[in-house]
Amino acid sequence: MKSPIFLPSPRAILFDLDGTLADTAPDLAAAVNKLQIARALDPTPYALLRPVASAGARGLIGAAFALDPGDETYEELRNEFLDNYAAEIAIKSQLFDGISALLKWLPQHNLQWGIVTNKAARFTDLLVPQIGLQNAGCVISGDTTPHSKPHPAPLLEAARRLKLSPESCWYVGDDLRDIQAGQAAGMPTIAAGWGYCGNVEPSVWGADALVAAPLDLLDLIDRHRTLNSAGLIASD
Repeated sequence: MKSPIFLPSPRAILFDLDGTLADTAPDLAAAVNKLQIARALDPTPYALLRPVASAGARGLIGAAFALDPGDETYEELRNEFLDNYAAEIAIKSQLFDGISALLKWLPQHNLQWGIVTNKAARFTDLLVPQIGLQNAGCVISGDTTPHSKPHPAPLLEAARRLKLSPESCWYVGDDLRDIQAGQAAGMPTIAAGWGYCGNVEPSVWGADALVAAPLDLLDLIDRHRTLNSAGLIASD
């Protein structure tokens, strides 16, 4: 676990969804492979799709078809992909090991938690209750505000709904956009080393801390709350 000397003591932990709280890559990969099978193409190996799952349709269609937004046929594939995904959104998706224990621990220690994802509400609202995340203090989807991450607007909206200042919330995510959004919102940022990470070493993102597993976050929180209680860090 890589961490700085000091972080402000948190009052809430905000999480990205895909690749941070939940391992949704199997169902996302299945949705894009259905596109290929329907076109008599060989499915893309899962090992190539998993790292780009946090990028959603853009990443998965890019990996499977070598297409980018704006390319001919991209929009047609995107719409079909999204329909495939909505139809089978929680077949194999599940919380990462340690997440359930982490989310149980947080309220027991007077910490709120919430979700900030670029996933559209159409999918977030379907998925969250099916994988055990219905107790989130707030759920901000990619279309909840006029902007999605890396813009800070979704994170600022989450803090507003929790009635907290942005600097008293830590944001945890497995993609560079998560770290950029948290920094722009004035929140301490934690890179989720257990996530998809886009085939990139997350230590290069400039996050305030990097944790290798969900339960490592408990040690990080405890350490900085202790430092704040001792008066070694200015508490929010």
